[in-house]
Amino acid sequence: MGGDAPPMKRPKLEKDDGWSRHPSAANGSRPASDAPPQPPAGEDEEELPEEAVLALIDHHEREVERYKLKLEAAERKLAETRSRLAQHRGRGPDRNHPPPPPPAVQKAAAPDRRTPPPTQRESPKPSAPSHKAPAPQARPQLVIPGAGHSRPAPRPSLPISKKSASPASSSSTLGQAPQKKAEKKPKREIVQREHQNLIQSIKKSSAPTTLKFYGGTLVSSQHKRKLRCLELCPADDQLVVTSALDGMVALWQVRSSGPSISLLSTTNCFSSKQRWPEDVAWHPDGDTIFAVYTADGGDTQVSMMNLNTSGQKKVTYLQAKPHTKGIINNINFMPWSDTCFMTGGSDHAVMLWQEKDDSWNFKKVHRDQHSSGVMGVVGLQQRKTIISVGLDKRIISYDVATERTEYKNLIDSKCLSVLLNPSDFNLYMVQTGSPGRQLRLFDIRLRQTEVHAIGWKQTSSESQKPCQSVQAHQKRVFKAIWHQTFPVLTSISSDLNIAINKY
Repeated sequence: MGGDAPPMKRPKLEKDDGWSRHPSAANGSRPASDAPPQPPAGEDEEELPEEAVLALIDHHEREVERYKLKLEAAERKLAETRSRLAQHRGRGPDRNHPPPPPPAVQKAAAPDRRTPPPTQRESPKPSAPSHKAPAPQARPQLVIPGAGHSRPAPRPSLPISKKSASPASSSSTLGQAPQKKAEKKPKREIVQREHQNLIQSIKKSSAPTTLKFYGGTLVSSQHKRKLRCLELCPADDQLVVTSALDGMVALWQVRSSGPSISLLSTTNCFSSKQRWPEDVAWHPDGDTIFAVYTADGGDTQVSMMNLNTSGQKKVTYLQAKPHTKGIINNINFMPWSDTCFMTGGSDHAVMLWQEKDDSWNFKKVHRDQHSSGVMGVVGLQQRKTIISVGLDKRIISYDVATERTEYKNLIDSKCLSVLLNPSDFNLYMVQTGSPGRQLRLFDIRLRQTEVHAIGWKQTSSESQKPCQSVQAHQKRVFKAIWHQTFPVLTSISSDLNIAINKY
């Protein structure tokens, strides 16, 4: 009985110390530098577990080092592949890795077992000692610094590849997705301006401030019928777009020198029922112009004109038709992180359009807050709240996030449009039809209280006498816009001309 005890304990020790998982190491088939050494046969049973653990630790450290080297090679190869994609699949300077690392990465990274690695090393024998030679020197770098040096390498290459891929919008679909993301981030920074508290300076001046104009330039709009819209590009205020009843949308470039304006392109933007655009708006990225039409007769309600394309694909039409009747009076993009715009129509409704996966989905914001046509919709920059105005003389503040009405304000005149203050985010101005009080200033914090009102006496449609006027047109002026980066005022009129005045 005493002689049979040792053979009974041998199998237990072999199962407990982990040697059964490495049969090749026990048989001596693997190289001595790659497999843990076998314990001497004459040693005591109490020393075997400790030596086995030490051997396994040494073995695993060499495995960690080998996989770290392969991980670095794979990350470098991934960065090079992304840079090639960013160059429109054009091959730049050759940075090819040696042929052994790529197959080693694919075979070693897929399985997590210990049996495949020995089969891979039997064929490339010279490569195994080349990686194992620096093992004793790299041990302290594998645990802490090794992971730190291998991961930051691809991180700087990711933004570089996206920036280089952003101008390549038409090369492939893979290059378009990062382009849109990269363009949206800069646009959000442009929209987020510094807030200035201007409420204290309102009505503090004893006399109105006048601007000195240095003459202007009057050019033909190239439109055949009356002009309808004039909008400034949010990404580049040298670009303006005009639309008219002839269905054409014209793109212009304004220069402060002179000042001067030049026509860049004209595009036919008639709807499917040959309806002209009622209102237009720029995409925040400045590469697309949106237009709205009417909801009558099943006509197209929203179109997109892509400035980066040409031909039949330049103008596309959204399939959704959420408005039920009448003209769609207003379209306006919201100054929020997600790209979306609002439309207000003669059906008393306000619709939210959101961009998701290269498509636009609509959602009804409200339809029963106004009893007449909605003429304008704007969004606050500090929170997801919209201000809508209508011909029913109502001003509605609506929280889009909670889907509830914050307040309603009923004034004494029809509301024709609404505009946010670009410096003080709490102020907004409403255009009304009251002579002498055409412009009403409100504070979002004061709700129904009117802060100030300004205007001019208007005896006829062709005769206006405000505190200061600029002689620019011979007939009625439809709209005028201030440029943000240079002192120029651009306006359109029923005389079919565009006026540019420098001050």
